[in-house]
Amino acid sequence: METAATAAPAWGFFSSFLLLAFGTLVAALLGAAHRLGLFYQLMHKVDTASIRHGGENVAAVLKAHGVRFLFTLVGGHISPLLVACEKLGIRVVDTRHEVTAVFAADAVARLTGTVGVAAVTAGPGLTNTVTAVKNAQIAQSPVLLLGGAASTLLQNRGALQAVDQMSLFRPLCKFCASVRRVRDIIPTLRAAMAAAQSGTPGPVFVELPLDVLYPYFMVQKEMVPAKPPKGLMSRAVHWYLANSLANLFAGAWEPQPEGPLPLDIPQASPQQVQRCVEILSRAKRPLMLIGSQALLPPTSADKLRVAVETLGIPCFLMGMARGLLGRNHPLHFRQNRRAALKKADVVVLAGTVCDFRLSYGRVFSRSSKIIVVNRDRKEMLINSDIFWKPQEAVQGDVGSFVVKLVEGLRGQMWASDWAEELRQADQQKEQTFREKALMPVAQHLNPVRVLQLVEDTLPDNSILVVDGGDFVGTAAYLVKPRGPLCWLDPGAFGTLGVGAGFALGAKLCRPDAEVWCLFGDGAFGYSLIEFDTFVRHKIPVMALIGNDAGWTQISREQVPSLGSNVACGLAYTDYHKAAQGLGAQGLLLSRENEDQVVKVLRDAQQQCQDGHPVVVNILIGRTDFRDGSIAM
Repeated sequence: METAATAAPAWGFFSSFLLLAFGTLVAALLGAAHRLGLFYQLMHKVDTASIRHGGENVAAVLKAHGVRFLFTLVGGHISPLLVACEKLGIRVVDTRHEVTAVFAADAVARLTGTVGVAAVTAGPGLTNTVTAVKNAQIAQSPVLLLGGAASTLLQNRGALQAVDQMSLFRPLCKFCASVRRVRDIIPTLRAAMAAAQSGTPGPVFVELPLDVLYPYFMVQKEMVPAKPPKGLMSRAVHWYLANSLANLFAGAWEPQPEGPLPLDIPQASPQQVQRCVEILSRAKRPLMLIGSQALLPPTSADKLRVAVETLGIPCFLMGMARGLLGRNHPLHFRQNRRAALKKADVVVLAGTVCDFRLSYGRVFSRSSKIIVVNRDRKEMLINSDIFWKPQEAVQGDVGSFVVKLVEGLRGQMWASDWAEELRQADQQKEQTFREKALMPVAQHLNPVRVLQLVEDTLPDNSILVVDGGDFVGTAAYLVKPRGPLCWLDPGAFGTLGVGAGFALGAKLCRPDAEVWCLFGDGAFGYSLIEFDTFVRHKIPVMALIGNDAGWTQISREQVPSLGSNVACGLAYTDYHKAAQGLGAQGLLLSRENEDQVVKVLRDAQQQCQDGHPVVVNILIGRTDFRDGSIAM
C-alpha cells in the first residue's frame, strides 16, 4: 500500500508541473495579447470617425525638419503623403523616372547640408532607385527615401508590386525601417533623419505600407469584410482583422514631438589635433587634399575657406570641395597632382581617401608623413595595410579639424618657393591645353577650344553639374567653379545619369543661380526625358552636350587594346530637336557656326533668364587630346 510519505513528493511534483504549465500559458497569452496590441488599445483609443491619414504625419515630420522639396514619381501606394506635403507647403516635384527623384534629393542634400527627400511607389518604383541610392551611399549624402509597400497583412501573400524591399535596401542604407502602425510614423522618421546626418552621412530608407498611409474608413473597407461572419473560423478571422485594424490606428493622432533629434558628429580630440600641429609645424613642403567631407555641416563653407586661406598650405580640391577657394586662388592647384604628392613632405588628406583616385595610396613618397582625417574609420584607413601608412589618423569631422589646425598653427609660415614650384607646373599644363585648343580637328569643333570658351563665359553665380566621361573629364581640367558648393559630380561611384536630377535639385535650392550642365552625349541619353520635367515645373537649366557620337572614353581604350569599336558608337543625334519636342529650347553648335560659340552660349543664357530650359547640342570632333586620366 502507498503511504502518505511516498504520495506527498509525487503530489508536490505534479502541482509544481501544473503551476509551471499554468504560468507558461499565462505568459504566452500575455505575450500574444501584447503582440496583438490589446494592452495598448486599452489605454489609447481608435478614432473611427477621423478622416485623417498617415500621410499627414509624414508631412508634419518633414515640415518640422525644414524640408522644402519632395521629389517623386507618383504611385497609388504613396498618394496620401504627396497630398499632405502639398497642403503643408512642401513643394512636390514629380519626375519622369524614380532615379531622377533620388538624384535630385542627393543634390539638395549636398548643397544645403540638410536631408534630401524622395518618395516613390512600391516594387518597381523602389527598384528603379537602387543606382541613385548606392551613389548617395558612396558620396555620403544624407538622403531619405520613402517607399510605398503592400498593406501589412498582405505582405508575402502575392500582393501587387510586393517584394522584400527591406532586404534590398539594408546593404545600401544606414537605417532601414518598415512602419507597421500609424503611431510609429513620427518616431521612425525622426530617427531616420537623425541617422542620415550623424556620423558618416548617408541614405536611409523608410517603408510605408498602404494601410499606414490611408485613412481609417478606407483601410477598414479593404481589410474587414462588410458581411457578418457565420462560422467559427470566419468569426476568428474577422476578429483578427478587426483587431489588426484597431491596433493599426490606436493612438494614431495623439500629439508627439516632430522636430529634429540631436546629431552625433565625431570630433578630433585635442591631443590628436596637437600632434598634427606638431607634424605640420616642421613641414617644408606641406600639401592638403580637401574632399567632399570637408563641406559637411556644422562648419560652413565660408568658415572653411577662411581657415584654408589662413593655413596657407597649397591644396588640391576634390569632389564637392571644388570651388572652395573661388576661381583663381594662389593656394589652389589643379594640375600635376601626382607629381606634387611625390614631392610633398607632409600630406593632409582632409576628407579624401586612398582609393583609385589616389592610386590606392601609391602616389605618396615613402618619406612623406601622412595625416588623414575622416568621419569613417574604415574608409580613412583603406589600403593603409598595403601601399601607405598614416603618421596620424584622426576620426572626426573634417571641417572642424581644419579650423582647429588654424588655431594651433596661427602665425606659421611656409617658404614661398614650394607654392611657386607648384604654380609653374600648373602653368605649364595650362599652356599645353592652350596649344591643344588651337589644333585642327578633322570635323566639327575642337572640344578643348569649346570648353575654354565655356570657362570664359561662365558667370560668377553659376552652379556646374557634370555628367559624362570624355567631354566631362576634359572639362574638369578646364572649367572652374566660381565658388564653394558650385560643383556637382556623381562622386567615386562614377555614375552616369546624374545630370538631370542634380540640375533639378540645384536650381530649386538656388533659384537665382545659373545651372550649367555639362553632358557627354552618352550620358545625356539618361536625362533627356527630364526636360519634360523642367518644362512642366518651369525650372530653367542649361545643358551643354559634347556630342562626339560615341562612348569615347571607352573607345579610346578599347580600340587600341582589343582592336574593335563594338558597342562604342553612337550617332550625331539632334538632341536639341528632341528637347524642342519636349517643350524646351534647343540650339546647335557645329563647324558651320564655330565663330559664334560665345554668342550661342549667351543666347542660351538669355533663354534661361526668360524661364526656359535650354539644350545646346555641340558637335565636337573625336580627339586624342586627353591623357585618359579622370580628374573628378
